[in-house]
Amino acid sequence: MTETTHGKEPADIPTALAAPKSRRSVQLVWLIPLLAALIGGWLAVKSILDKGPVITISFKTAEGLEAGKTKLKYKDVEIGEVSSVTLSEDRSKVIATADLNKDAKSLLVSDTTFWVVRPRISGGSISGLGTLLSGAYIGVDVGKSKSTKPQLAYTGLEVPPVFSTDAPGREFVLHSPDLGSLDTGSPVFFRRLQVGQITAYALDKDGAGVTLKVFVNAPYDKYVTPNTRFWHASGIDMSLTANGISVQTQSMVSIIVGGLAFETPVASIGMEEAKPNTGFNLADTRSEAMKHPDGIADTRMVVFNESVRGLLPGAPVDFLGIDIGEVVSINTQFDPVSKKFSIPVEVRIYPERIGSRRLKGAKPIARDPKANYDTLVAHGLRAQLRTGNLLTGQLYVALDFFPDAPKAKIDWDKDPPEMPTIKGSLTDLREAATSIINKLNKINYEAIGSELQQTLQGSNDVVKKIDKMQFEAIGSDLQQTLQSTNKLMQRLDAELVPETKGMMEDARRALVSAEKLLASDSPLQTDATAMMNEIARAAQSLRILSDYLEQHPEALIKGKKEDGK
Repeated sequence: MTETTHGKEPADIPTALAAPKSRRSVQLVWLIPLLAALIGGWLAVKSILDKGPVITISFKTAEGLEAGKTKLKYKDVEIGEVSSVTLSEDRSKVIATADLNKDAKSLLVSDTTFWVVRPRISGGSISGLGTLLSGAYIGVDVGKSKSTKPQLAYTGLEVPPVFSTDAPGREFVLHSPDLGSLDTGSPVFFRRLQVGQITAYALDKDGAGVTLKVFVNAPYDKYVTPNTRFWHASGIDMSLTANGISVQTQSMVSIIVGGLAFETPVASIGMEEAKPNTGFNLADTRSEAMKHPDGIADTRMVVFNESVRGLLPGAPVDFLGIDIGEVVSINTQFDPVSKKFSIPVEVRIYPERIGSRRLKGAKPIARDPKANYDTLVAHGLRAQLRTGNLLTGQLYVALDFFPDAPKAKIDWDKDPPEMPTIKGSLTDLREAATSIINKLNKINYEAIGSELQQTLQGSNDVVKKIDKMQFEAIGSDLQQTLQSTNKLMQRLDAELVPETKGMMEDARRALVSAEKLLASDSPLQTDATAMMNEIARAAQSLRILSDYLEQHPEALIKGKKEDGK
């Protein structure tokens, strides 16, 4: 074996061949950066494709805004983030630039609103408490615009909206002379239930009043008709006027933070619902709001020659117990001929308040309004001042019939026409009492006393002379005494008796007037009794309210608990 092996030829040994270099190792090296480039490009394209719109929102201040941290949320879902906060060119506001998600593009319509959510106290409500821990964010509410073209520049709200645009219900417009204690978020009540809130208010352009917007939640908005009445329901409405005492309140919330209420008259229930943004007038009180709607108003002037202390603009004009108007203004005028002052009072009368109460089939006195007034005045219709409240001394104008009054006519040549007046009953009583006092003051008490003293002195002399038994002198002195007594009686008969008769007659007339005024069935006594009863009921209600608040002070915040809870 050894020899054979060593004996082989060199040609039998295989030749070594050089293996070619493999190209696969080179491709694997370049595959990694290639994949990285592809991934980077794909991410870049994806970021561009997924990039949402960029919008700008202007605010008055940058309070609560921070670039890279402040989020934008719609229904508590994050839809973007503030990327920068800068000042505007005129430095009057700040511009917040926000990057939104791609799927938020459909939210950017013309009436979309933005506001900074932070802790706020407004209208008795507290909002944004969650931002104390999480930080402020920009709230978003989508408008109802059907525009498909997105808007990229907005002006942020300084006050957040009270309700979202998709909340069921309707918004209405109210007009009021002043705002009172109302504020954005103040509650709206219907039959003492909170059914809405005030969404906004603004001063009218002419400065003559305030316009408010209120939102009534569904399904309560269906109870608002074109004839619905709105009024202030803030705090406790206690009024003491010629009509008596009145106490009104809606709830504990309205006592503290204010509010307003509405109601539809019974005759208007069942009418079609009011359309959104229908305008209404906001009255001060429920009684004023629920008055019968007034149509044509007759402006008249009544002139009084007596004190009108206690008569105020707004006082009622009463016709046989029916409130048919109100006092508009009170003025003074001087007559250069008589050198006396008079008080012209302008009143507004609503004839429809009488016409609406006519019995079915009844006809007016005449078709001509002037003829109606002339006929009534010819039958004794006069304007008179009367006391409506004993406690406050407030007066009102009463239109009543006085058949024995001197004849008079309406002066249609004046503007406004002047109606005849008659003195009030209290004025007659004061004049009668003054007349009695004046007549008593005219009696010469000093002369009567002097003559009476002389008479007594003469009688004393007679007694002395009787003691001295000077009968002749007694006769002479007695004769003089009798003459003096006769003169005294004649003077008393001439001076005192007529004055006394007149005084007694004036006293009798005064007592008759006082008896009529203070009779048990007189309007004064009836009104006084009714007023005292109302005051007692109001005091009882206030005691009940005070006792309840003393036992349950938390009711001022949480409201009154329901029974059984």
